[in-house]
Amino acid sequence: MATSLSQKTGRKCADGSIGLVNPVAEDTLRSTVFFDPVCPRPYSARSLAERALGGTESSVIRVAEALGAVVMQHNRSDAEGRYQPPRPSPEVRNLVVLRDARVVAQLGSLFPNARMHLWLHDLHSPGSTRGRWLASAAHALAARQATIICVSDFLRARVDAVLRRARQGSGIGTRRIFNPIDDDLSPRGESFDPSKLVFLSSPNKGLAFTLAAFHRLRQAFPDLQLNVANPGYRATRRIELTNVHWLGALPHARALDETRTALCVFMPNFVIPETFGLVFAEANAVGTPVLTHACGAAEEVLGDSSQLLPVTRGQRGYELLTRALPWRLRAVTACAAARLGIFEAYVARITAWRSGERPVVGPDPRFRLSRIADEWRALLQEEPGQRGAERAPR
Repeated sequence: MATSLSQKTGRKCADGSIGLVNPVAEDTLRSTVFFDPVCPRPYSARSLAERALGGTESSVIRVAEALGAVVMQHNRSDAEGRYQPPRPSPEVRNLVVLRDARVVAQLGSLFPNARMHLWLHDLHSPGSTRGRWLASAAHALAARQATIICVSDFLRARVDAVLRRARQGSGIGTRRIFNPIDDDLSPRGESFDPSKLVFLSSPNKGLAFTLAAFHRLRQAFPDLQLNVANPGYRATRRIELTNVHWLGALPHARALDETRTALCVFMPNFVIPETFGLVFAEANAVGTPVLTHACGAAEEVLGDSSQLLPVTRGQRGYELLTRALPWRLRAVTACAAARLGIFEAYVARITAWRSGERPVVGPDPRFRLSRIADEWRALLQEEPGQRGAERAPR
């Protein structure tokens, strides 16, 4: 009997099991679908516990689970509860497209009766590749009276600039809704290791510069260790460096464990500015400060000058001159840069934190999942005429 019921209500999953379609998910299919057209491989709520995920995928899972919404993924072939393969669904009322504006017109034909929303996580600036994608889709977005959801005010300002430049702001609403962190994240009172720093991000977000800065930090503090992990969607070339430990792609719980016991999250990134910085929000939530630059959305998310440093001309110049160099040559230039004082601000801050001035941080209620879910519900329940105050400036 159980087999017969499963065959009627589910689909065979990749692992051979029958994935039941959650009745709640079937109901919400008529109201809200999150559509991911770019994920490298399918994911689900189970993925958070089993493997590393990027901030976008983690946020989609948390929001969709909180709302009881369906998530369709372009590369999924088997249903896993609310996580489903693409299929035409004229009954959907709200369609939330992730990241890539270019698919809006195509998806509009699959969901003809849905209100269109575009949820952006990546940096969009006038003239950039993603900015051009958004500009090319602006007419289709305006025709559907779409709302663009940005994960920070920093990103929203740049999206508005793209729309102004494309002369397509009219008819498109923009909204800021932060990415969520779990409600139960909080400090546990663990002791931290004053010799441990962690870098937890994609390697293209300033890892090479971070390693150069760490080279100078280790001269000041020979016991200092740097643990490096990443979300797994971009490979890291592991270089044998003293006191640098390559952890690979860590599941969420393991990454939090690494964070809780560190002196700080050390991410002096200005190469690709964060549009939100989920690592920052989660680190503070578990009681660990972040040492980064007042760049992108970092200041907006951290809201604490003790965790931020300005980006200097010397730092930008060093990054520009050494960006294409292999690490062997970059290590040589790092020594020269250290003599010029480019990394001394990090030395001063780490010195202070190891001497008892480490900031006391905790969860920020702005990012709690329960609050973010309420903001999403409010948005999805609005009638199109209610969004006038959120229109992008012309």
